[in-house]
Amino acid sequence: MAVLLQIRDAHKSYGSQVLLDGADASITDDVKVGFVGRNGAGKSTLLRVILGEEELETGEVIRHPRLRIGYLRQHDPFQPGESALDFLMRDSGQPDWRCGEVAGQFEIKGDYLDGPVQKLSGGWQTRVKLAALLLHDPNLLLLDEPTNFLDLRTQILLEHFLRNYKEACLIVSHDRAFLAATCTQTLDLSRGKLTMFPGKIDAFLEYQADRIATLERTNATVQAKMKQLETFIAKNKARASSAAQARNKSKQLERLEVTEIESEGPTVSIRAPQVEGRKGIALRCVDVSIGYPERVVAKDVNLEVDHGARAAIVGDNGQGKTTFLRTLVDSLPAIQGEVRWGHGCKVGVYAQHVYSSLPDKLTVLEYLEQHAPLGTKTQELLNAAASLLFRGDHVYKKISVLSGGERARLCMAGVMLSQCNVLILDEPGNHLDVDTVDSLAEALLAFKGTVIFTSHDRHFMKRVASHIIEVRDGRVVNYHGDYEAYLYSVNKEIEEGER
Repeated sequence: MAVLLQIRDAHKSYGSQVLLDGADASITDDVKVGFVGRNGAGKSTLLRVILGEEELETGEVIRHPRLRIGYLRQHDPFQPGESALDFLMRDSGQPDWRCGEVAGQFEIKGDYLDGPVQKLSGGWQTRVKLAALLLHDPNLLLLDEPTNFLDLRTQILLEHFLRNYKEACLIVSHDRAFLAATCTQTLDLSRGKLTMFPGKIDAFLEYQADRIATLERTNATVQAKMKQLETFIAKNKARASSAAQARNKSKQLERLEVTEIESEGPTVSIRAPQVEGRKGIALRCVDVSIGYPERVVAKDVNLEVDHGARAAIVGDNGQGKTTFLRTLVDSLPAIQGEVRWGHGCKVGVYAQHVYSSLPDKLTVLEYLEQHAPLGTKTQELLNAAASLLFRGDHVYKKISVLSGGERARLCMAGVMLSQCNVLILDEPGNHLDVDTVDSLAEALLAFKGTVIFTSHDRHFMKRVASHIIEVRDGRVVNYHGDYEAYLYSVNKEIEEGER
């Protein structure tokens, strides 16, 4: 067991924001490590330091002489017009037969291998990038959010590959299911410190929760004892007969301490719209065809969604999940057929095309005023903003200066502030960290209305989905089984190599 990488007493800041504050960690050649921490904690910065793209202010990174890093980059490394095979040969310098052999591990064959790589979906391009990494024979893979925008099939394929991969990995991800399936240890970055936990992500999160609960119970006991001592001292310090006892109790009080419970700052607390539950049919599609003038994506769609259902739309990238959702809310007209919403349905939409085109000139507070029901008090607006971390002067920020994650949170706040009894959510977990996604799941489970949503986050899907609608091979149908059954079927297809 060789130590491939050591980080010693690392310090790194951006302005007043301290990212690394005396951080230490080691990566050996036999581990797959999940790297976790809240958004903005400094995980991607540390990866850039490891790669030598950024410098530490103080401290050192010690690399083994035989360390060979493979880094899955987010940017597009492809040249116009080149095929996946051309790219692999250019990037690796390996012959075509070897490139084709490695590409085959990720099912990159036929037109996917020989056609223009830039025309492939993001998931297939990620497969090509992974094949390119392997051709360089790395002994440490650095993967930064590798499941972003990958469909379920590609995620599972990547999991299968990593489980069979014999070298070390350091994987940054918010996808709890992916980390649980691939990593045996967990590296946490919080408050500038690195902590290596010798177990999987679920065990680490359970350990964290248990540790905080234990500290809270201990603090409660200490605070009760302190109050008891303070009361005794106040009653007895002026009495000659008990002054000595009071002094003794004062010394006891001085020795008692409340342990500070470390926190990364305020947490999100999402509250779903407060609506009354309904019965009957919320949505009915009758002989619907969806798609575009030049291409029909799916036809003969006939299905119903009941009031109170939480329907998850599943399927590979490019099959038409987002097209179907856009047709439901009439941002894309149906080619034929009829989409009928039940009486009294009021639909709220959360989708990338919505939060990426918010009105830049409005402030956070002005945006929420526009989306709240008439007569909503300013304090209610401020509470809604605060629940998604827009606090104090942040509510007066212009939307033009908000980050992608802040825009996503603002759009979510607007939807949740509405009195909509139907929520259409397209990839609500994108740009949101684990805590925010967990809070969203809790809110949707308590919501009495109807939810129709897509997500690549399996942990979120398992918690929220009450039934499944599959988009596949030009059809949109109710899937007869729960999300676990759907996962099993996709895994089985991959293992049997059906496609």
